[in-house]
Amino acid sequence: MFSSSRAVVARQYLASPSLSSQFLLLTRPTVAAASRIRRGFATVPLVYDHHAPAKPTVPDEKTSPILFLHGLFGSKKNNRSISKALARDLGRHVYALDLRNHGESPHDHRHDYMAMAADVVEFISQHGLEQPTLIGHSMGAKTAMTVALGHPTLIANLVSVDNAPVDARLESDFARYVQGMKKVDAANVARQAEADKILEPYEKSLTIRQFLLGNLHRPKTDADTQKFRVPLDVLGKALDHLGDFPYKDTSQVRFERPALFIRGTRSKYVPDEVIPVIGQFFPRFELVDVEAGHWLISENPEAFRQGSFLHSSFPDVFVSWSVSGCERGRSPGMLT
Repeated sequence: MFSSSRAVVARQYLASPSLSSQFLLLTRPTVAAASRIRRGFATVPLVYDHHAPAKPTVPDEKTSPILFLHGLFGSKKNNRSISKALARDLGRHVYALDLRNHGESPHDHRHDYMAMAADVVEFISQHGLEQPTLIGHSMGAKTAMTVALGHPTLIANLVSVDNAPVDARLESDFARYVQGMKKVDAANVARQAEADKILEPYEKSLTIRQFLLGNLHRPKTDADTQKFRVPLDVLGKALDHLGDFPYKDTSQVRFERPALFIRGTRSKYVPDEVIPVIGQFFPRFELVDVEAGHWLISENPEAFRQGSFLHSSFPDVFVSWSVSGCERGRSPGMLT
């Protein structure tokens, strides 16, 4: 269960609108803007991997699938192992998506949460998916939350991994990564080892460097060199607003279905102070702490797998959490 000290903090914040008001800028978009989440943007077709269960518990691939949304500089291949595990364990079809300007999906000059959410909504519509579950990490989490608030009846439930529906300053690491990645591109490297050496001054962690270098590919026009697949100029310009959240006014939009928030205990992305805002946007939320940092899916995949288990019938709540080293809390239901 949730530790007693954290549970008290959660209840205090949830019960006190004054404590949460400092995290809200009561401006638009409103419900009207939410209804335009698709109509207002030129969407791009998202490339995806489909992981089918060996022993399905659903009639077909369109019924209650899981959509997995990666974070900044990630791609569908980062979630391949966990997607296969969820398909196997839950008996449900899993679609791991490449969001716009990432992986194999098309590039576009616009990169913000309303545009990314519009792509996901279009994907659901084009594939005829019924009541999917959205799981998103970091940038993918804010995209999933934007979909949920803009189309509250389109999805069955939501899993937000280490992000919250608030404006927050994006860590400076990402701007540094873009600088280093541009250096790699300019060097016309032939081998990943060369790229790693150039990137090392910008990021000391080998794990994170390997994650970033996973975006390298050999262009068809020049098979002798490796270049980054992601549009670095577009993403570099987007960094200033990727910490923002498009919805500000909790009285205008709300997702009334189950929402699970999983945060890393060593991450700063979901501090206790934002719990009331989560509860106002997502009144049926539950909160789980995983012993990990921001990259918790790769750092502690087994705990994440256990924590993100969903009950096979909706809108039932999320199933029990029983992994050692993890804590679970639940909204006291004060925000209705």
